[in-house]
Amino acid sequence: MSRRSHGLMAVWAEAQRQQQRQQEAQRRARAQQQRDQERQARDAERAMARMHRERQAAYRQQREADARRRTEELDARVAALTGLLADGCRAPAFSAAALLRSEQIEQFAPGALATPVPMPDPARYEAPTGGWHLGARRDRAQEEARARYEQDWYTAQAAESRRQAQLGAYRQQYDQWAAGTLAGIRQHNSGIEELLSGLRGGDADAAVEYFSAALYSSTAWPEGFPRQIAAAYDPMARQLVLDWELPGYDIVPETKSVRYMPTADQEKETARPAAQRRALYREVLAQSVLLVLRDLFAADAFGTLDSVALNGFVDDVDPVTGRPAQVYLATVMAPRSAFDTFHLEQVSAVECLTDGLRGQLAARPDQRTAVRPGRLPADVGGGVVSHGTDSEPDLYEMDPIAFENLIAELFRAMGMQAVTTQRSGDGGVDVDALDPDPIRGGKIIVQVKRYRNTVPPTAVRDLYGTVQAEGANKGVLVTTSRFGPGAHTFANGKPLSLIAGPELVDLLGRYGLRGRLGPDDAPSAPATTEEAPDHNILGMNWSGEVALDVCALVCKGTSVLSDDHFVFYNNPRNPDGSVRMLPGFAPDRAAMQVRFEALPPDADRLILVAAIDPQVNPDADLSGFTDARIRLLDASGEELGQLEVSDGRRGETALVLGSFRQRAGGDWDFVIGGKGFPDGLEALVQEYGIEVA
Repeated sequence: MSRRSHGLMAVWAEAQRQQQRQQEAQRRARAQQQRDQERQARDAERAMARMHRERQAAYRQQREADARRRTEELDARVAALTGLLADGCRAPAFSAAALLRSEQIEQFAPGALATPVPMPDPARYEAPTGGWHLGARRDRAQEEARARYEQDWYTAQAAESRRQAQLGAYRQQYDQWAAGTLAGIRQHNSGIEELLSGLRGGDADAAVEYFSAALYSSTAWPEGFPRQIAAAYDPMARQLVLDWELPGYDIVPETKSVRYMPTADQEKETARPAAQRRALYREVLAQSVLLVLRDLFAADAFGTLDSVALNGFVDDVDPVTGRPAQVYLATVMAPRSAFDTFHLEQVSAVECLTDGLRGQLAARPDQRTAVRPGRLPADVGGGVVSHGTDSEPDLYEMDPIAFENLIAELFRAMGMQAVTTQRSGDGGVDVDALDPDPIRGGKIIVQVKRYRNTVPPTAVRDLYGTVQAEGANKGVLVTTSRFGPGAHTFANGKPLSLIAGPELVDLLGRYGLRGRLGPDDAPSAPATTEEAPDHNILGMNWSGEVALDVCALVCKGTSVLSDDHFVFYNNPRNPDGSVRMLPGFAPDRAAMQVRFEALPPDADRLILVAAIDPQVNPDADLSGFTDARIRLLDASGEELGQLEVSDGRRGETALVLGSFRQRAGGDWDFVIGGKGFPDGLEALVQEYGIEVA
């Protein structure tokens, strides 16, 4: 073999060795990669296992915490029941002053109308005197400046005249409202003084009404306790005889504690021993009877009561007949002289009732073992007055305190904590509520208004101020009447809820409570009314130089009531004057006056439209109609809020801005429009049933 051949063989061998080394390196790399992947897989499995264990531990901790929370809630309920009498005795006693209303009414607040329109300053209209302004040019500049001044002066004078006229009209409206409100307050207070005079004279009806109000207004009772009364007063014996509803057996929790069982992944409830539950129920009944006596005697500032005959009952089924009946579980004839000697915060309620006052208490109230009442309201001569029975109370005629308590009861039925406030110094708060929901809950301020007329926007603004002052999460205004657009506009976007009369009746029924708005749900005159400003002003603004006619249609659904209910430049008012065109005044370019309460009964929509003025801008379209809005003002000219409307589009010459629509409760809400018409106002109004010749 030649030397050259040996050289080639050596090169080939070296190449083979190099290839083998590369293959070995690749093999080792693949092996390392596989080991890394296996290690990563093991790490991922360990991480997943650790995460699973952590989740299981967190889940178990959460379930255990839920079980502890439920047990704590049960313990808290039992503690509240055990301390019912002691806690109730710390509640403030009812006084006659709580029935009186303050004669301080809202002061006259004209808002922006109180500020005169500023007159133009002549100094700002002087033409320059130096430089090239000589001769005729200077004279012309001075004339132009004088003309601008005179035009602005006449415009300001006209605006000032309108302001003074509006201020005078609003002042007249306020004076009428203030006189009516003050007369209503004085009439109410006169009725209370008459009631108290009758109470001092031993009048039976006055005594029943007064002491029923005392029981209804008491803040001593926790959530879930009923307040149904039937009462009569015996003037000769100076004795109040009443039946009072007691809580049912379910007031005592059947469950004693809750424990989480991880092996079965479920909660296990431990039942409260029957003997313990029965004993606690008897204790609650005895405390309830003593607390009623305490409230009555504490409210007796005029020495009307020498004694109280009290019968406690539950609405149940008579075990003998199987028919619904009032089963009496407690009865007592309590002389005031004996009752005043007890320190109720320290007594054993059962022994105090049965031994100290010689009353009777069912031995087995859980089994409806009844006692025989000593004296019933029907045994007293004269009529028996009942409250809280199955008949639906007229919300207009209900006692104001009873009405506030009904609203508090409604909030409690909705799962919240709620109590009525003291009648004086309550800062505009009628009911304090607390929603326990951790997300949407918090403190709620509730104001109650038994009105017949529309609630004015000032009441909604006052509520918002109270919510901010109290640091509450939400404010709720409840009324027997309704709210106008100004109220809804102001409340929009704020933590406020408005509940009108029909909605209130619906809520009461939904949560097992009762109430109606006058006979057959027809509103009747309530004890308290407040006159609202009788109209709103809709001020229209937009950007762009385009001139528009703003019009209105009074409709039922999508049909105008008649051609006369199309309000525009040739028909500036509808037949009854509830909708009127107004001249636009700064900063509004067009305006309209609307008396929503005076709209025809069959009208449920007020539709606002805008169209190009063909005489001013015959070739324009609505592309120049931008940044549009409607200012909603009250009768004084104070702005209540702004309503956004759609911008115009190229090629369109008429546009539906939006509509005020009447809700089932009588309120008016604004719904934005946006439908455009290329053929102008004629095409638009034809959509609503107006024939165009």
